[in-house]
Amino acid sequence: MAEPDAAPQSSKSSGDDKGGRKPVQVGEIFETKRIDTPLDKVTREQTGKRSYSRTDRKRGRYIKARPAGNKTDDIAFDATLRAAAPFQRQRAETEENDMALKLRMTDLQRKVRVRRTGNLILFVVDASWSMAASERMEATKGAIFSLLIDAYQRRDQVGLVVFQRDKARVVLPPTNSVDLAEKALKNLPVGGKTPLSSGLFAAWQLVEAAQRRDPEIRPLVIILTDGAGNVSMTGMPAQEEATRMADLFAQDKDVRSIVINMEHAAFDRGLAHALADSMGGVCYNLPDLRADTLLRTVKQQIGG
Repeated sequence: MAEPDAAPQSSKSSGDDKGGRKPVQVGEIFETKRIDTPLDKVTREQTGKRSYSRTDRKRGRYIKARPAGNKTDDIAFDATLRAAAPFQRQRAETEENDMALKLRMTDLQRKVRVRRTGNLILFVVDASWSMAASERMEATKGAIFSLLIDAYQRRDQVGLVVFQRDKARVVLPPTNSVDLAEKALKNLPVGGKTPLSSGLFAAWQLVEAAQRRDPEIRPLVIILTDGAGNVSMTGMPAQEEATRMADLFAQDKDVRSIVINMEHAAFDRGLAHALADSMGGVCYNLPDLRADTLLRTVKQQIGG
């Protein structure tokens, strides 16, 4: 899924890690709209303060019932009675028992519940050297702060992984604290090589840890890159290693992913789109990379 081609950008240098490095300021911050998600995955209260996610636990709001099948816990008695009612006269004529209500296993209905949960919005940014690196980082910072301004009202969290030189760094662990983000992101340099697979692996570890803490959290991973890696963690070819790391995301159907293609159309080898395919996500080309265009893309994806 692609939009108009990005503005012209120069491709990365050939891997010289001695290129200039400079801190990048925070992009424009603005008030964001509420993030909404499809009902079958996540529904919203009218107040819009938090997300709801379907849960198998015996807590949360009962919204409807479905046939229980082999799961006979948390039975919805009202729906079960409605399912059995049309057959009572027929069963009374054929069954020899004095039960007032004649039930069968096929009548059983189980409650479908939703409970309050939140989104984990994790930015994974290529901070290796290119003429567009500063622009990329500035837009990402602005997007993070814009999300955090609203996140304190809900259970949403925002995090940032940066990959450059020889490894990835978790610059901002998942948080809803504007103060913590401001300290972590104040002076974030760019420059160096491109350890793409390390960035993907660091993001996967954060997502996995968040899911262990809250199995119902809804992770969304946004990767800003041209899809070209030139540093390996294991010694295998860097691009092959990145594809294997990307497959971790594809295997988890609860993780949504977006790749923002940062390569100019004239130099584009399709690596960003291939990365999105390997992750089971979508790829966008943004004509104007700013905090608001990045946020608009995120909201479109979350909103389905």
